Amino acid sequence: MSQEASIHSWPGSYYINSEKRWASGILSLSRTTLRFNSEPNQENLISLRLSRIMEIKMESSSFVFSALTVLEQGNIKHWFGSLKPCRTVVYHVLEHFWRERLLSPTEPRGAEAALSKGQELISLISGAQRRLEDTGKVLNHQGEQFDNMMQGLDKIESDLSVADKLLSELECPSWWPFGKLPWKSHQQAKSEAAAKAACAKGPAKGQKVITSIPAIVSHVGSSGTMKPGSLVVLVSSLELRDANGQLLHCFEKEEVDDVYVHSPYEISVRQRFIGKPDICFRILSARMIEALSVLEMQYKKKVEITRDYAEFQATLANTTGSPEGGGNPWSAGHGQDVEVPVEVSAGELTQLQLQVLQPTVTEAEAQELRQMLQQLKNLALEAETELERQDEALDELSCSADRNTMNINRHTRRMRKLL
Repeated sequence: MSQEASIHSWPGSYYINSEKRWASGILSLSRTTLRFNSEPNQENLISLRLSRIMEIKMESSSFVFSALTVLEQGNIKHWFGSLKPCRTVVYHVLEHFWRERLLSPTEPRGAEAALSKGQELISLISGAQRRLEDTGKVLNHQGEQFDNMMQGLDKIESDLSVADKLLSELECPSWWPFGKLPWKSHQQAKSEAAAKAACAKGPAKGQKVITSIPAIVSHVGSSGTMKPGSLVVLVSSLELRDANGQLLHCFEKEEVDDVYVHSPYEISVRQRFIGKPDICFRILSARMIEALSVLEMQYKKKVEITRDYAEFQATLANTTGSPEGGGNPWSAGHGQDVEVPVEVSAGELTQLQLQVLQPTVTEAEAQELRQMLQQLKNLALEAETELERQDEALDELSCSADRNTMNINRHTRRMRKLL
């Protein structure tokens, strides 16, 4: 089986139980495997699949002060020590990817269980359809909130009209012989003109959550400590939270200066300052693919592919044989967990030839794909119609809010003059 591209690696040591000694080397984590290669000959001492891990713990023993232990099926325990930068960081990263591996849908084992091309297409479209349905639900809820806000603003505007009449009576009582004051009409005209000019402002920001994924978060420049938490992508900001849901930092959309993509699993977000240190957080997640597509749409030119990502993709292409740059740029390392045989016997070659002769997509699968694509098109059209309606509602809300704000300020000034 070809060696997978490494997601993260740490220098450390591994206890070889058969020889009763410690060997220094590199502990590396890939999408499905935990490996330890000794130095300097790069001998592979252990290659353990994440699906076989039963437990990951931080322990101490009589022959090592602090260590990280990994319990494999069959009650086999592996000891890792002298991990850098520290044992806690390695523990958080390994546990995150291991738990996400356990929570992910069961993947096929072996080439014989691989999905056909038609089934893969159906699975992709099904995922897109579910995501679009969720988006439609959020849009409907958002539209209801806009309608409620519009009703509230109409009520405020009605109350302000009543207040305007009462203030007019106080300013110009019935016993005043000369009618309205001459400066009043000029002030009202000026206020109305300012309210109309304010209507040209953009709509208010929303606070809806687009996606939220578990992640390992570290503040670059503080101590480098990586803590479990989550990355929350909202319409107007990015939020980083700890394991208890407490807010660590919030990047407003306009405050994000750079989003560096180091690998399909790791990014860093930076806010630049003049005269003081930048704020930068590094985020590592097994489900980063769910956030990358959203970040690319939201921040566009601010997303930058680093050299580390290019090297990761090149390593992936060399190990899997897939061409570089093909398909979705964020899907590297997220393919099927299929073991590719190095040597193929004559019988296996005949089976492979028969599989090639078979159609990649059956008629039934093609019919199902047509129906799903039609449903996807209808959902997209409904979402587009709702978005257009909400854009108009946002413009109206913005104008109404600005107009009411101007009226409130004007009434406040008038009341102060009456005191």
